[in-house]
Amino acid sequence: MNKKQLLLSIFFFLLSSAMGLLFIYSGWAKLEPIEPFEFTFVDLGIGGWRMAPFIARFMIGLEFFIGFLLIFGLFMKRFTIKLTVISLIVFCIYLIFIIINTGNNGNCGCFGVRITMTPLEALIKNVITLVACWFIYKYYNGFNFGKVGKWLFGALFITGFALPHILNYVDLDYSSAYLTKKEDHFKLELDSLYKDAKKNIPPTTLSKGKHIIAFMSMSCPHCRIAAKKLRIMKEKNPTLPIYLVLNGDDIKIQPFFDDTKVSNINWCILNGKNFVYLAGLDMPAIFMVNNSVVENWVNYMQLDQTEIEKWLAN
Repeated sequence: MNKKQLLLSIFFFLLSSAMGLLFIYSGWAKLEPIEPFEFTFVDLGIGGWRMAPFIARFMIGLEFFIGFLLIFGLFMKRFTIKLTVISLIVFCIYLIFIIINTGNNGNCGCFGVRITMTPLEALIKNVITLVACWFIYKYYNGFNFGKVGKWLFGALFITGFALPHILNYVDLDYSSAYLTKKEDHFKLELDSLYKDAKKNIPPTTLSKGKHIIAFMSMSCPHCRIAAKKLRIMKEKNPTLPIYLVLNGDDIKIQPFFDDTKVSNINWCILNGKNFVYLAGLDMPAIFMVNNSVVENWVNYMQLDQTEIEKWLAN
């Protein structure tokens, strides 16, 4: 190997490693908080609320796995670059779909909430990465680990897909029957609202008397339908004690209110696991609460103003 070939090998090793670190960081950044990434799959209709935590961790595991392979230079031409290109093309298609349907607004979520990128910025990043993949495929062979290569491949596979569950495991305490139960008369622990809510800390009166408390993801289309229905009910009867607990990035607040027009209803933002502990896994979650006890769990399609007013009067 002459000097020119050596320098090229070093350059493409560094380029491949940089791409690997990019994939690893992208996965790590989504882990905390992971809920916005989980909600993405629900919004896309890929699995429900119960499967979303596992799908999200699988995708993060895939990013870790690709990152490890690129750094180790393992099976580059045979497998790694092909898997990387397929993943990037899928991400590009998703970003194009987002731009067409919702515009180039907000955070694409490629790096969680740590680095904000618009869908178009993320698309450009992915195209540049695809170009880099072409050069790496053409000029870089990676390393030949011999018989150890298959064992190393297996170890990287297990490590990559296990890490998301180790770093941020699926808490079965809140993804199990406790949160999916539909029976009434269970206590709603509202203390976390006063401690952890962002924007418009709810009045302490929520824990006293009767209230309609609706938990909604701002990116959930069903939640927007429910919010519009509650807004109309509030317009017809301004005395209805309705309160919204919203989940999502700050960038989603204005689009949510522009669409639903629920400025006549008090609200707060609650993110992370505390939101899931209170709301459960089905969105929207609309509770008829009496002194912090849920007396009825209402499906948004069955919201009935007359029945609610009767409940309030009794």
